[in-house]
Amino acid sequence: MTAPGKVSPGRTFGEPIMITGPRGDWNRVRRDLATHASAVLYAQLDDWRPERAGGPRLRALLGRDWARYLDLTHPEVRTRFASSRVLLKFAAGAALHVPPQSVELGYTPSGRPYLHGYDGVQISLSHTEDLLLVGLATGAVIGVDAERADRRLYGAGLGRHVCTPREVELVEAMPPEERDPTLVRLWTLKEAYSKAIGLGMQFRFTDFGFETDGTPTEVRRPDGTPGTGSEWSFRTHSLLGRYTVSVAVGDSGFGVTTDTQAHTMLDDGIVDALAEALGAEETGRSGGDDWW
Repeated sequence: MTAPGKVSPGRTFGEPIMITGPRGDWNRVRRDLATHASAVLYAQLDDWRPERAGGPRLRALLGRDWARYLDLTHPEVRTRFASSRVLLKFAAGAALHVPPQSVELGYTPSGRPYLHGYDGVQISLSHTEDLLLVGLATGAVIGVDAERADRRLYGAGLGRHVCTPREVELVEAMPPEERDPTLVRLWTLKEAYSKAIGLGMQFRFTDFGFETDGTPTEVRRPDGTPGTGSEWSFRTHSLLGRYTVSVAVGDSGFGVTTDTQAHTMLDDGIVDALAEALGAEETGRSGGDDWW
């Protein structure tokens, strides 16, 4: 599952966890958070299609994202948007020990999602085709990104849009069959790092890079010299035989949060009232998949 290469020093990583539906192995997610202070989980779109939740429950799950969901006109875009947010809320709910519909997402000006009202767990989201990818971290910022492993990126504009001068030099020296896989790996690492620092595409990919030999131990400056130290850790995985995904985790400087349960931060009565108002007790009306 893990692509060849060395894990960055200073932090351990668990393997990505496949979640096949609302009844997935959320205990394993919690264990990874406790052991590694991060967890990466993934799912296939068909296991999280929004129509399986039903209209009222989907609206409760999406919360503030409901209006945005309704504004989307392309069916596939709407489905992927809703499914990825539902998966993210179930993951965050598992980390916080609260019902998923009581989790509210906020977004920074760059579009980075965060847990509204609770900053003990940082989150990241990526999706492409039928893959949904979620990253969680405590005491750290996290970014995740996914791309088709067979995506073609090699071309004339390499140095203008994708690579630093040093990366261009190294990629050009590779056998032709290795160029695109290497570029996909570099692209996902850059996307993940950009998401983790909250800049997204505002940080030009030609301004920072990584090693091209499968050892992403640190960010590199355009000339190939080190740009970060052990405060950042990276890893790349191959998933479902057709996707390349990368994870970037950077220490926040505030230490690891060992207790992520929301009720230790919020009044129990508020949490219970919110969960009930959003339908957490409506189990009698749930479908065969028991969405909550």
